[in-house]
Amino acid sequence: MKDLVESSGVRVAFKEVDVVTTGTFGAMCSSGAVINLGHADPPIKIHRAWINDVPVCHPGAAVDLYIGATMMSETRPFEYGGGHVIEDLIRGKEVEVRAVAYGTDCYPRTRLETTITKEDLNQFYLLNFRNCYQRYVCATNSRDEVIYTYMGKLLPRFRNATFSGSGELNPLMNDPDYETIGVGTRIFLGGAQGYVIGEGTQHDPGNRFGTIMVRGDCKKMSPDFIRGAAFTRYGTTLYVGIGIPIPILNEGIVKKVAIHDEEIFTDIIDYGVPRRDRPRLGRVSYRDLKSGKIVIGDRTVRVSPLSSLRKAKEIAEILKSWIEEASFYLSAPVERLPTDTVFKPMKQTREVVFVGDLAHEAVTCGEDESIEMAAKRIVEHSVNHLVVVDDEGRLKGIVTSWDITKAVAEGVRRLREIIVRHVVTAAPGEPVEVASRRMAQHNISALPVIDRKGRVLGIITSEDISRLVGGGRYG
Repeated sequence: MKDLVESSGVRVAFKEVDVVTTGTFGAMCSSGAVINLGHADPPIKIHRAWINDVPVCHPGAAVDLYIGATMMSETRPFEYGGGHVIEDLIRGKEVEVRAVAYGTDCYPRTRLETTITKEDLNQFYLLNFRNCYQRYVCATNSRDEVIYTYMGKLLPRFRNATFSGSGELNPLMNDPDYETIGVGTRIFLGGAQGYVIGEGTQHDPGNRFGTIMVRGDCKKMSPDFIRGAAFTRYGTTLYVGIGIPIPILNEGIVKKVAIHDEEIFTDIIDYGVPRRDRPRLGRVSYRDLKSGKIVIGDRTVRVSPLSSLRKAKEIAEILKSWIEEASFYLSAPVERLPTDTVFKPMKQTREVVFVGDLAHEAVTCGEDESIEMAAKRIVEHSVNHLVVVDDEGRLKGIVTSWDITKAVAEGVRRLREIIVRHVVTAAPGEPVEVASRRMAQHNISALPVIDRKGRVLGIITSEDISRLVGGGRYG
């Protein structure tokens, strides 16, 4: 369709094409499935439940459960979760169910252990409250260490970047004003037919971050298009395949579905800053993202997708064949998706303490100083850490009182010989909670606080955080 509009124009395309099919296949964390187990004998009113050791929510009556894709196994966390449970059930596998209850006169049972397959369930419906982002940001990392995120593994100092979405093939990008997409729109969902049931949570059409809420029958779905996944040191999720037909109702829609990757832009965001409003490092088109390389500042950076363009194309082709075979019928929405929704940040009523609020002046020294001079500074200032800097105040290393003591015992005279060069640091805008977790992870007791150019702004120690916890301000 895009090539047809380019070669022959909008009017010709409008006359020749009735429907354009779209597709996307990626990690959609805000997904899950509703199941109904049927009543046990004697009956049970479930209070807490697990499937294959994954905690599942009990949002309704006695035996209705909701399997959240991101809930993780209690015995295999970060490897197996709710998304895998959904996939296993769709594959026809048997899963283990455990449940406990407090017991009532009409629901006397307090424990349940059984095994089920999808055929044993009364209902098994995918019910996803935020899917199919219109586009998504490109993620990279400015820190000196690897970080693990829902955008995958991000290497230090902008050594890689990741992105998600199918760009010009994305359903909501082809109908950005939702002329044909809304409540009741029939779609391809997980290899079967499903429906849009409303706008998704965090729907933000004004910024081209529209989302949809969807529902479909898991018993009819295929594991080719519903896959449980685990992101290293982040958690579990569910890969979902979605395709939406766009009926060509007017020439305006023709122009919209003719959009190309080079016309779709997103922001490059620094995920190394753990804040809601992360730094924006630039803009990039989906054409550049799909090329495998982008430019950040003056550097060329490798970029890789978290979603599958091959699967997205396959979904669009399957949906096309269903329509041609008359096994899939288009449905007009009974209500269009809203175009004026504003995505609001969370209202916070409790103070959050950041590293910059707690950091204090660091005692510094140069790397050419003697051990004796370093020892005098530690004693004079009653500190356990000396931050080593260059003439411009940039971080060069760190030395502890233990390092000094050991050096004296071993007869080492030059400070340069004992400096720790690989220093774990913090940024002033990070929450203290993040700094505390980083200290525990690396088994250290202090973090130099630096700016984006590596200049030392101060230091935060485990003692600082302990005093904060004691004062009741932490978190």
